[in-house]
Amino acid sequence: MSPLLTPTDLARRLIGSDRRQRTVVLDVRWRLGGPPARTDYDAGHVPGAVYVDLDTELAAPPGSGGRHPLPAPERLQTVLRGAGVRADSTVVAYDDGDGAVAARAWWLLRWAGHAAERTAILDGGIAAWVAEGHPMSTEPAVPAPGDVVVRPGAMPVLDADAAAELAHTGVLLDARAAARYRGETEPVDPRAGHIPGARNAPATDNVGPDGRWLAPEALATRFAAFGVDGAAAVGAYCGSGVNAAALVLALEHAGLAPADRPAALYVGSWSQWSADPDRPVATGSLP
Repeated sequence: MSPLLTPTDLARRLIGSDRRQRTVVLDVRWRLGGPPARTDYDAGHVPGAVYVDLDTELAAPPGSGGRHPLPAPERLQTVLRGAGVRADSTVVAYDDGDGAVAARAWWLLRWAGHAAERTAILDGGIAAWVAEGHPMSTEPAVPAPGDVVVRPGAMPVLDADAAAELAHTGVLLDARAAARYRGETEPVDPRAGHIPGARNAPATDNVGPDGRWLAPEALATRFAAFGVDGAAAVGAYCGSGVNAAALVLALEHAGLAPADRPAALYVGSWSQWSADPDRPVATGSLP
């Protein structure tokens, strides 16, 4: 199964010919700096979707691990079971942006041991769902409790030392906007710049003007320019470990880091790196 599911395919699973398949939909819309996007969910969502909050349910509280550290496995298991996720569920996440927050949910499910073929995000998010004329609901979902067991560690994770090494021995991609990478601005974290040796690959460029993800061939061409060839070790980071998950998904979709050997994620990302005064910082457009 592709990590991307079209609105038409999701509609078939929920209200069409494939509706008997066990499908759980997670609404993970989120706003940087708040307030929580629960109000958007209440105003209208994919029928049956369960709202899950990035800050409080898909991450641990900010601290030494960065702004969006990994949630405790038992906490994540409680959240997923509360959303109705079972071991045999296909789980589809969506947001209202470029897919990065949905990718974080996708990545966490995979990290927790959920099968790759049962984990996806909605291509184009809620906007694509609405644009294709699929129904919306204002009824909050009340799913039956799930039975999923979180078994952490199924996706590779980098710490700061491993990220520093990968930047010089493989390919470390920085998913942030170019101005933040170059160190021209830093609106959130303690210092401006990037990890020395990292290459800038903004996650926003994974999608086209219509908000849909680029085709695998286009993504492969894009990543080839950064030295990703399917052989070299590759990892990704961003500001707090959210947008970088979109690069991991894009690399899988492109066939350059498939499900059996996925790209690694530096979850602490720049929020952790920049808070350590002993970590070196590079600026400018070059790695």
